[in-house]
Amino acid sequence: MLGDTDLAAIALTLKLAIVTTVLLLFFGTPIAWWLARTRSAWKGAVGAVVALPIVLPPTVIGFYLLVMMGPQGPVGQLTQALGLGVLPFTFAGLVVASVFYSLPFVVQPIQNAFEAIGERPLEAAATLRASPLDTFFSVVLPLARPGYLTASVLGFAHTVGEFGVVLMIGGNIPDRTRVVSVQIYDHVEALEYAQAHWLSAGMVAFSFVVLLLLYTLNPTGRRV
Repeated sequence: MLGDTDLAAIALTLKLAIVTTVLLLFFGTPIAWWLARTRSAWKGAVGAVVALPIVLPPTVIGFYLLVMMGPQGPVGQLTQALGLGVLPFTFAGLVVASVFYSLPFVVQPIQNAFEAIGERPLEAAATLRASPLDTFFSVVLPLARPGYLTASVLGFAHTVGEFGVVLMIGGNIPDRTRVVSVQIYDHVEALEYAQAHWLSAGMVAFSFVVLLLLYTLNPTGRRV
């Protein structure tokens, strides 16, 4: 059965996934819109940077984030100058790392949804003298709703399943940075296979339900 430490890890994981998904939708939308609309020569480079977490080992991402956010890193020096301390081994550090690690799983579905809209709805809105901002919120966002659903589900689920990045940045601090994946690792290290099984089976069930809901509620999600 699940103990108090397991429940605490589950609660922290859900909190991390919710905060990360909200931030990714907020910051990922302008990136996806720019990638979908721009003709800049930088599009390929920016798209490659966004997609890097798909191919890079999580430990590589975690290592460089740890260096950047550490006491001697540029981000770490900035946060210390602002009186915020350093981000590694804090919940805020986990959020920053999770945003970077799950970025392509949110940006790419939204970008594909934006590209699928085409020019005609935007031109129709322009003929009605709608401002670009009004066009975006009144026309683009409703048409891109399937992409946002896919992005939200994938971003949330991917954050829940993180291990390498969160272990590098957050370590293993109970009630502060110990998420479910790290808790499973702890149980296996301690040969507590029964507890590891409960959490692992829960992760398998969660992943299946998430994908089932995605494909049921958004059949186009497999193509976005």
